[in-house]
Amino acid sequence: MPELQSGLLMPFSAMRSALQSFLPSSMPYLSRAIYARELPAWALLPVMTGVLEGGVVGVIVKKLYEGVVSDELLNLVVALLTGLGAIANMLSFAWAAISHGRHKIRLLVILQIACGICTILPAIASTNHLGMWLFVGGVVGARVCWSGVITLRSTVWAANYPRIVRARMAGKLATIQALVLAGISWAIGSLMDWNQEAYHWAYPAAACIGFLGTLAYSRIRMRGHAAMLRQERTMSEGADPLRPSINPLQMLRLLRSDMNYTRFMACQFLLGTGNMMVTAPLIIVLTSIYDMDYVQAISIMTTIPILVMPLSIPFWSSLLDRVHIIRFRSVHSWIFVLTTLILAASVGTGWLAGLWIAAVIRGIAFGGGVLAWNLGHHDFSTVASSSSYMGVHVTLTGLRGLLAPFLGVLLYEALLDTDPTGWIVFSIALILVTAGASGFVILARGLQGASKPEIQG
Repeated sequence: MPELQSGLLMPFSAMRSALQSFLPSSMPYLSRAIYARELPAWALLPVMTGVLEGGVVGVIVKKLYEGVVSDELLNLVVALLTGLGAIANMLSFAWAAISHGRHKIRLLVILQIACGICTILPAIASTNHLGMWLFVGGVVGARVCWSGVITLRSTVWAANYPRIVRARMAGKLATIQALVLAGISWAIGSLMDWNQEAYHWAYPAAACIGFLGTLAYSRIRMRGHAAMLRQERTMSEGADPLRPSINPLQMLRLLRSDMNYTRFMACQFLLGTGNMMVTAPLIIVLTSIYDMDYVQAISIMTTIPILVMPLSIPFWSSLLDRVHIIRFRSVHSWIFVLTTLILAASVGTGWLAGLWIAAVIRGIAFGGGVLAWNLGHHDFSTVASSSSYMGVHVTLTGLRGLLAPFLGVLLYEALLDTDPTGWIVFSIALILVTAGASGFVILARGLQGASKPEIQG
């Protein structure tokens, strides 16, 4: 009998332990107060960003304006929206330069407020040509502001959390954000299936909740902020390749000064291009070929991958805390290869179940990707140079976002007569993803020193 009771209590005990792992007490003593202030902010802000996700707005615009504008134009708009999160990051060097010598938290709060204001704009869009561009304009503006948040947030994390727990901390916050994003993406899909006019009030409601997150974030403090600002203000323009600058040549200077980071970025470019190529064509396939409703299409594009992310984040964060980002990517990237392979096979054969399976595996890959994307550059940079390294990283991500989705859509339309399923596009993406993953393996074999990265100031 005691054994039976113990067995029945085990799931509750495991759930309690899991919930307790998110509490501030699970963090190192000196980081607890800051982490406690970040928790509510990153539980509320994703409500706002959730309605801006590429898979969400891509599906909404594709279905809302189908028949209103030409298919060719609409598909290109979908490509823009799916790559927008990355395209906006091309401004990251500008954000890093603007923030140089300025109060980071105050600037982050201003950017979050501006993002919320832009999120309200789609609510006043009507179902005509002008309405479509107003909808798109609001999303563009919000994403531009959010790219600044992402760039500067990394610097705050580098200052506030030791390297040894940074991935664990980011994993906790990413898990919370993932659960909120999954819920919001499903909710907006359900609302749109119930009433296609629901976006008129859903977007302002999401923005208002985001403003509450901004209010919570405004209470965060940054360790060593005054000293960092003094150091930034003493850097001379152009003399230091690690000093942020709006001048794009500054990015080239940094890449030339750190060839290991350059090689890492080259492999990341191949991997990311392959990943971004498939998003817009997949939305077209789901809505035009399979005629899925809002909930189904958004579930495959966004809800399921994001919902699965938290399940894999603990494993990936544990691995990233122990090894250099290059070794991490040499393992993690092959999950993207697997999901792209299943996507290509499913689209080519009409295997509908494979699309759902690929969405689950993609979520596992995203779990590691969100950690590596936010933290990986810290294994090459110092705290003072982290904004510059992150600037290079997200700028190159933006370049991929500018090229890959449009490449995917243009190839899909060009091959439509001979390849109506889009199988060739997904196969090309598979080749690029595999090349990137193989490059990380080669880099990992040449990595010098212990597997655990040095902790840099």
